[in-house]
Amino acid sequence: MKPLDVLSVASEIFPLVKTGGLADVIGALPGALAEEGVTVRTLVPGYPQVIDAIGHARTVHNDSDLFGERARLLAARAADLDLLVLDAPHLYARPVNPYLGPDGKDWPDNAIRFAALARVAADIGCGALRDYVPDVVHAHDWQGGLAPAYLHYRGGARPATVMTVHNLAFPGKVPSELLSRLGLPPESYAIDGVEFHGTISLLKAGLRYADRITTVSPTYAAEIRTEAAGMGFDGLLRARAGALSGILNGIDTAIWDPASDPLIAAPFSRTQIAGRAANKAELQARMGLPRDAAAPLFGVVSRLTWQKGVDLLLTCLPALRATGAQLALIGAGEPGIEAAFQVEAARAPDWIGCVIGYDETLAHLMQAGADALLVPSRFEPCGLTQLCALRYGAVPVVARVGGLADTVIDANAAALGSGVATGVQFAPVSAEMLEAALRRTVGLYREPAVWRALQRNGMAADVSWRGPARQYAALYRELVASRA
Repeated sequence: MKPLDVLSVASEIFPLVKTGGLADVIGALPGALAEEGVTVRTLVPGYPQVIDAIGHARTVHNDSDLFGERARLLAARAADLDLLVLDAPHLYARPVNPYLGPDGKDWPDNAIRFAALARVAADIGCGALRDYVPDVVHAHDWQGGLAPAYLHYRGGARPATVMTVHNLAFPGKVPSELLSRLGLPPESYAIDGVEFHGTISLLKAGLRYADRITTVSPTYAAEIRTEAAGMGFDGLLRARAGALSGILNGIDTAIWDPASDPLIAAPFSRTQIAGRAANKAELQARMGLPRDAAAPLFGVVSRLTWQKGVDLLLTCLPALRATGAQLALIGAGEPGIEAAFQVEAARAPDWIGCVIGYDETLAHLMQAGADALLVPSRFEPCGLTQLCALRYGAVPVVARVGGLADTVIDANAAALGSGVATGVQFAPVSAEMLEAALRRTVGLYREPAVWRALQRNGMAADVSWRGPARQYAALYRELVASRA
């Protein structure tokens, strides 16, 4: 099998910089692809935390005028990842969040910051580096979306291009007046180009000009071709349906392994699942909850936003309390939702524990100690938290949307009877149906043999990157062969 070189273009990568699941995907996929004969180098912005992490690095390219100032491209290896780091202090030498300023608002020049990343990706694809020309340029989300467009408009020989949508709800909209500044030709500003309701969409640039489009689950790939879930891109995605496919995400099963996880209270496995009890007790203690082995403990690890459906959970709290359950929540997001959960936790500390923010250690302990993990998302491209839950024996309770529908098998009578159920699904996504799912989950919990079967089935599921990596590798090879 001929080796392939892929340049991955992304705005964050675990463990160097992370704001969400995108970073986990970008950090984990290269290792899995290596097993398929695919070598990945990842192009990322030179944020301060990235520059600090790579230490000594080799300059492989200089740019005398990258959107107004000098920049350089650094080659480095960190955390077992091959990196190309765009060191452009005028764009990336800013504190804390990759996308937001100290006021919590987008940096006003985000369009230029990520256009620069995409332009350098196109430069690399066209031979800017003497010893490296990738076979495929793989752009992720709106931050990488201009790379396929730049390559398209340069013409001539170029690598194959793939655009992956991790969340269609973020279109990367910028004012149309920036067209020339972004380096796009006038003819690109059209309905069959980058124009999007009177603006420029960096995401649309990738959807329109990439050779292939992927998203992170088969069900989401179908959903986004509909008006209801297409976020205004459904017409384009229907027109490009032949180029669109869904490939499920995985998780790094070396990091997420309950038998060896250093961040949890006690190790356990599918065959020695009783070890979860110590983690439940520790989680209850950390969240300020009474240590009660008999109470079903529901966990939430989520952004606190409308998309994630956590506002519906607020409505369901009286019904959940009536079941005798406890609730532990970690997350941050919309101020109103954060405040509402803080109020509820202060009002009922005997059964609700709430931590606003994100804590990696506590997130691992949540998966290891919660009996059930709630993911009531209104839409969910894939979701990683339910994959971690399956791995750790926390029974996922999920809305039947996107990747949640693809990764959790509902504990209906048929699935229970055939021994394949792994969790609880509900639809449509409403407070009434979530409330019914919570009651059904507690009923299952009260049947220890049934609950243990759900846990063991989930822990037996393959949530690794092996299968997805094979699909990505096949896609790359098909593309390269077709261009040859």
